[in-house]
Amino acid sequence: MSRRSGGQWAVTPDFILQLREKVGHQELWLPGVTAVILDGDRVLLVKRSDNGQWTPVTGICEPQEEAHLTAIREAKEETGVDINVERLLWVQAVGPVEYPNGDVTSYMDTAFVCSLEEDSPEAYVADDESTEVRWFPLDALPPMKPRFTHLIHAANTGISGFGSQN
Repeated sequence: MSRRSGGQWAVTPDFILQLREKVGHQELWLPGVTAVILDGDRVLLVKRSDNGQWTPVTGICEPQEEAHLTAIREAKEETGVDINVERLLWVQAVGPVEYPNGDVTSYMDTAFVCSLEEDSPEAYVADDESTEVRWFPLDALPPMKPRFTHLIHAANTGISGFGSQN
């Protein structure tokens, strides 16, 4: 389930590896999820191992997997935390994204506002998709793509929506 991607190791679901065997680097259209995990006045972010960028927890839905369950699974796989999905935040098309290995993907991203379960373990780097996992104050976010800062702001202020945030 892992493969080397542009000098980094990345977890790629088996069904995508099988598709890539057939289509090579051509653009794939996939269902994705963003989990904006809030705890009071802070947000949990991961620093991606493939590009060094800070993001909320993100991931790809497995075949027949509900999007909110993808958020729960990805939070556990990437950060070790147990979360509750509180509400739908945003739905939008994202991409195309070109990865370091040349793969091109676009996503229909479903973003959720999430909270920690009461007895959740502490966050840590739980897989090879991230090099760091850290809580950031909402008023002191690291540099990141504008769509992620927008989602974090929207999650914190109760806004929800769909489509481009431009």
